Amino acid sequence: MKKTHVKTDDEVVVLAGADKGKRGKVIQVLRNEDRVIVEGIRVQKKHEKKSQLNPQGAIVEREGPIHISNVMLAEKYDAKHGGAEAPAEEAPAEEAVAENAEG
Repeated sequence: MKKTHVKTDDEVVVLAGADKGKRGKVIQVLRNEDRVIVEGIRVQKKHEKKSQLNPQGAIVEREGPIHISNVMLAEKYDAKHGGAEAPAEEAPAEEAVAENAEG
């Protein structure tokens, strides 16, 4: 067994790829492949064949695996980057510029 820095149910941040910056909970760790499946990350559409359980067939969305090097524990990410990043507030800066222009 390979050693990994994340375990099932850990909260992680995606460091690279199309979902960069997103957070999610680890659903499964695929140790032999060095990959993890994270809730809500790399969502793929899978076409389900008709069956007795699903007589119509369906298009199901499910998470795909991403390489373990592309995720970091949320705790470590927050410590390194100064906490959870909140969106910057633009309104106060715009008001200050408007006041300077008028008077």
